[in-house]
Amino acid sequence: MAFMIATASIVQAEELASPDGNLVLKFGIDGGRPTYALTFKHKDVIKKSGLGLEAEGFSLRKDFSLVKSERTTFDETWTPVWGEVAKIRNHYNELAVTLRQNDKDAIMIVRFRLYDDGMGLRYEFPVQKNLVYFIIKEEYTEFAMTGDHTAFWIPGDYDTQEYDYTESRLSEIRGLMKGAITENSSQTPFSDTGVQTALMMKTDDGLYINLHEAALVDYSCMSLELDDKTLTFRSWLTPDAKGKKGYMQTPCHSPWRTVIVSDDARDILASHLTLNLNEPCAYDDVSWIKPVKYVGVWWEMITGKSTWAYTNDFPSVQLGVTDYTKATPNGMHGANNANVRRYIDFAAEHGFDQVLVEGWNIGWEDWFGNSKDYVFDFTTPYPDFDIKALNEYATSKGVKLMMHHETSSSVRNYERHIDKAYQLMKQYGYNSVKSGYVGDIIPRGEYHYGQWMVNHYLYAVKKAAEYKIMVNAHEAVRPTGLCRTYPNLIGNESARGTEYEAFGGNKPFHTTILPFTRLIGGPMDYTPGIFETDVANVNPNNTSRVRSTLAHQLALYLTMYSPLQMAADLPENYEKRLDAFRFIKDVAIDWDDSKYLEAEPGDYITVARKAKGTGNWFVGGIADENGHTSHLTLDFLEPGKQYTATIYADADDAHYDKNPKAYTISNKKVTSKTKLLLKAAPGGGYAISIIENVK
Repeated sequence: MAFMIATASIVQAEELASPDGNLVLKFGIDGGRPTYALTFKHKDVIKKSGLGLEAEGFSLRKDFSLVKSERTTFDETWTPVWGEVAKIRNHYNELAVTLRQNDKDAIMIVRFRLYDDGMGLRYEFPVQKNLVYFIIKEEYTEFAMTGDHTAFWIPGDYDTQEYDYTESRLSEIRGLMKGAITENSSQTPFSDTGVQTALMMKTDDGLYINLHEAALVDYSCMSLELDDKTLTFRSWLTPDAKGKKGYMQTPCHSPWRTVIVSDDARDILASHLTLNLNEPCAYDDVSWIKPVKYVGVWWEMITGKSTWAYTNDFPSVQLGVTDYTKATPNGMHGANNANVRRYIDFAAEHGFDQVLVEGWNIGWEDWFGNSKDYVFDFTTPYPDFDIKALNEYATSKGVKLMMHHETSSSVRNYERHIDKAYQLMKQYGYNSVKSGYVGDIIPRGEYHYGQWMVNHYLYAVKKAAEYKIMVNAHEAVRPTGLCRTYPNLIGNESARGTEYEAFGGNKPFHTTILPFTRLIGGPMDYTPGIFETDVANVNPNNTSRVRSTLAHQLALYLTMYSPLQMAADLPENYEKRLDAFRFIKDVAIDWDDSKYLEAEPGDYITVARKAKGTGNWFVGGIADENGHTSHLTLDFLEPGKQYTATIYADADDAHYDKNPKAYTISNKKVTSKTKLLLKAAPGGGYAISIIENVK
């Protein structure tokens, strides 16, 4: 149940506290410019910082006067369709200040919401005579830091988040940027001090601060540009092909700019602020939206064992028509009938919901880097992929196939075909699609994170909902909590995932940072579960190594929250270690409760989650290259009940580089009073299933 209380006043300075009183916002107008500051438990979080935008032809960041202010208190509890918890409380105090830009005689509202775990602010432009259409040159929301904080960052980029993270002081970002870019030399950061959100920081006096945005709709994605002399960030919007930052028509508003803050790192991971700042679910019927555990014809192509293309000898595809009768398969095509049936059999035997198949459709032989407008039609299979027979076979086994739509970033082409593509999915019983946006955007000159593409990604999700299809978008803009409003957006990539373990490897601490950064906006399709950590044993020509232990891979199913979880390795690699594979089969993907037991960004994370509708709990702990020792008390269990814990742990000599596949499995009777001493090896971890004993 929700309630509201509103008051109004006309003053020149305003102060607002969070419901628990720990966060305090101060708003004022300094020389005609709106400003704000934020404290937490009497410690400065954001020093006095400027607000506003520059539009083409006029300014919306100076010459303001205060018209009125309104305060509101709001408190409700809502039920997510899927999530880390069964119920989420949305409780905030709000301050909306109405400002007049005197030169333009235009109205701008700055709305602040203070939660116990952080703040959101946004700009709103109501219907008005003197401001109807305007083009954003730049947004000037500032975040003035109080010191030279430790930051976990990736370079500012308009097209990708697929970077390894760097841990450094803010003042060191400029000097380290070149090295961070070199590791991803094909990418194009916009400056030598620009970073992407969500940005995680830690102060010397023990505050954890996270900067991000929420509810990114019809607006350009925000990065942050750092003035490394004043240690002040300001918003930096992704431009379009003409260099414009946004096209606006009143009534309209910006996304929320968010600050999550605590003196306990666990609170950052447990925060629901990003979701709460999004609108409620847009659908009346959500019965068709279900969490998914899947396997797929994917890792074998990522490692180079097989290919997406049926053959590389085809002539170029012209307007979607090619003479495939003259093709000679090269013998390495992964999405062939026999191989797909093998994955279907494996999924059925081990209780998986779906099988992803990539490389099933024509166009893969002539797509990458060619900037083709008409490339895939998303409906025509290769000769060795019998879409009808394979779906009938999967259905007979109680398994669904998961569709794959690689757009090659020819977005106009995807929108041209999207209805027919979704209709084909409905015809054959597909209910989820993994979409991809690899390469430069067509229309040419647009960026992945500009306003035009932000609108496209949401268009695809809303169009999919018309066909009751769930979407897992890869290479799309990083999420900002829109899965609350559109819960068929069941997953995203939008970060450096497991695939990079086959492209030279991720840093061992990578997955101890992602929950503090990328996952602040929503779940990630990280594709964990790699058991064969020496990639050469899959493809002798690939010398990459997965930089984690096998037990760490199991723990990722808990620490990398997602309602969409893949067992990403090959069936034969799981069949060699069915005892460890048991955990992947058992672990839930939808939860009634989640408890973050330990957390330190870049070092370790331990989380316990209660499976939806059961008394069973699952625990996962991961560590960076230094390892970690956990002293856990299982006081989250129901008192008076007994449970059986199966512990999947690193062996004593396990090490992410020297001995990654060494693990132990043990069983133990436990209660809410049980204490466990668990050691994660360097790059290691542990996973525990805690099953309620039923009399």
